[in-house]
Amino acid sequence: MGVTRTPTPTTQGSETRGGIGESTLRPDGVLKTTGEFAYASDLWHEDMLWGHTLRSPHAHAEIVSLDVSRALAQPGVYAVLTYDDLPTDVRHYGLEIQDTPVLAHGRVRHHGEPVALVAADHPETARRAAAKIRAEYRQLPVVVDEATATAPDAPLIHEGRTDHHSGHVPHPNVVHRQPIVRGDADAAARRADVIVTGDYEVGMQDQAFLGPESGLAVPAEDGGVDLYVATQWLHADLRQIAPVLGLPEEKVRMTLSGVGGAFGGREDLSMQIHACLLALRTGKPVKMVYNRFESFFGHVHRHPATLHYEHGATRDGKITHMRCRIVLDGGAYASSSPAVVGNASSLSAGPYVIDDVDIEALALYTNNPPCGAMRGFGAVQACFAYEAQMDKLAAALGMDPVEFRRLNAMSQGAVMPTGQVVDSPAPVAELLRRVKAMPMPPAREWESAGGGVDVRALPGGLSNTTHGEGVVRGVGYAVGIKNVGFSEGFDDYSTARVRLEVIAGEPVATVHTAMAEVGQGGVTVHAQIARTELGVTQVTIDPADTRIGSAGSTSASRQTYVTGGAVRHTCEAVRERVLELGRARLGTHHPAWATAELLLEGGKVVTDGGEVLAGLAEVLGDEAIDIEREWRHRPTEPFDLRTGQGRGHVQYSFAAHRAVVDVDTELGLVKVVELACAQDVGKALNPLSVIGQIQGGTTQGLGLAVMEEILVSDRATVRNPSFTDYLIPTILDTPPIPVDVLELADDHAPYGLRGVGEASTLSSTPAVVAAIRAATGLALRRVPVRPEHLTGT
Repeated sequence: MGVTRTPTPTTQGSETRGGIGESTLRPDGVLKTTGEFAYASDLWHEDMLWGHTLRSPHAHAEIVSLDVSRALAQPGVYAVLTYDDLPTDVRHYGLEIQDTPVLAHGRVRHHGEPVALVAADHPETARRAAAKIRAEYRQLPVVVDEATATAPDAPLIHEGRTDHHSGHVPHPNVVHRQPIVRGDADAAARRADVIVTGDYEVGMQDQAFLGPESGLAVPAEDGGVDLYVATQWLHADLRQIAPVLGLPEEKVRMTLSGVGGAFGGREDLSMQIHACLLALRTGKPVKMVYNRFESFFGHVHRHPATLHYEHGATRDGKITHMRCRIVLDGGAYASSSPAVVGNASSLSAGPYVIDDVDIEALALYTNNPPCGAMRGFGAVQACFAYEAQMDKLAAALGMDPVEFRRLNAMSQGAVMPTGQVVDSPAPVAELLRRVKAMPMPPAREWESAGGGVDVRALPGGLSNTTHGEGVVRGVGYAVGIKNVGFSEGFDDYSTARVRLEVIAGEPVATVHTAMAEVGQGGVTVHAQIARTELGVTQVTIDPADTRIGSAGSTSASRQTYVTGGAVRHTCEAVRERVLELGRARLGTHHPAWATAELLLEGGKVVTDGGEVLAGLAEVLGDEAIDIEREWRHRPTEPFDLRTGQGRGHVQYSFAAHRAVVDVDTELGLVKVVELACAQDVGKALNPLSVIGQIQGGTTQGLGLAVMEEILVSDRATVRNPSFTDYLIPTILDTPPIPVDVLELADDHAPYGLRGVGEASTLSSTPAVVAAIRAATGLALRRVPVRPEHLTGT
């Protein structure tokens, strides 16, 4: 790994081991590696029941009748609930638009929609009882794409919409539409010497987290409920759960349980309300755990998309204009589709300087599976299309594709299509230079010195389909831009509580937030921040729960920025209180207490010259300092609904990839040989974790490029809800991923950091596809690329 470091703001505690900038080990790492970590699916209560969900076998149907009598008669069944059993008039929920019914009523709008709930004393009993529910349906016409969604006689997925987007959309089956107009694309097109167009398609990708949706609801003596659950956003869950239960939020106490991955798929509710309803109805703890089949229906997916692009350029390689239209399939319910539309539109031009643009993005209501947040959040779909366009433009001009990108790359001070000025480093050209300069993997790696063949290094692998005949190598490049944090005027803040006290003679810090640790390593970073700011070695991270204020969602690459910023802000307040105590108690002992710049390092109060004034234990004595603070990043603003102008994002991140592939052109099999990445991270608070995030995001992009897709029938039913038929990269599919990390500080962010988790997911997909194009000469306008796309069969 190459690392470029630039000066970052001075921080406290440089002499304390385990602080920021170090690759400290994760506190949960060994437990997860050895299988001893307790996930939400491991939750247990002595007298608990098991919950199960009856789901619709149809994508769009009227519920003619629902008879639960046979299920209730099953021995061991404690409760069966339908829509009519819900305790309040609040029977819908949603992240932004409350359009999702807790249980279906009148009709179902997608395959797998929850219809009824069962609680029983054994999971198999609950499953069998659910199978005894007699549900009679009358199938209705399905809406599956833009043509069927916006036809004059199209069935309305949601009749009588009154949400705040309904007044500006061209059809009730359009969730949200965002145009962006800047400059004069028509006039700029007339100046272009070359114009290229393209139509592209991105399939529906699943987050494919390994830990299924699960949780345990325990009824409480005060009439409330305690919910232990794997989620991404405790307080958003709470805001949706409590009204449905008819309880004040303080009586719905939520605690984060072990989360086995998320990637956006746990931002919406799954079993949370259902488990609570069953627990309150039965008066007993209820555990719900989805199996893998049910998990595919229990969470949202990445929006499939169709994209039309037009770019122009002058003979010397300068881009003149861009037009694009992006249509996202949001499925049956809104989820986070409006925000995905905002991202897709505002980032649709990529990391390039283009003064004249005409952009439209929209999301549809259909009867397909609901789609919402997934790593990359609208920027992934756009990146695949605009990077294909960059290669087409370069080819039309006879230019090297990397140099063409570098010629048009944005830098700090560039203006986005929304009119927002990029006011922090944007080293797009440098990332491309670095990733191109990385050493190339050797050719024909499958050949051994003795003339043998290692089929593991060939397309098809151990299937032994080729020994090198028909195999062609290709190299492709791509670069992308992703926003960091919540956007468009959302009040994006986090809360942290920090306690500093002496335990057994040693100063100990305790950090409490509601941040969901979903595998990103936030608990590690929070401890590093506390060590850095407070100069202590011992740091305890309290479990995340709703006893403290919101930390926002573990999404949008925001947690290290926002909740890390809250932890730092609170630690600074604790540090000031420590110094006040020291001055009050020991200030007469040394004049430096009043005159010097004081730091906390190595469990001591020291001057900026390194002189020790006192130990933290001596300063604190029996007193504990306990402070809670909120912290916010710079405000953003909504995009104008007509022009799309506005300062919608707080920060941007950038990554570039080079893919090297070998393609068996006879069978259409692809072996990704290497997938190199260069990314600017602002400041690597934990370098090892940063590399892990970049490699993980790169691998998910690889999956979208060549294998991952939820297949939906023409009746909008899911065809492959299993890991047998929905394929994700294994260790044998994942190539070496060398990473070059740049650290160009963003002066507006804590420690100069830049959100890391998503940018690498964007450009890996188009880089792989560009490499396959280079090997085959095929246009390849759709992902994932399948063997039949390469062989024409």
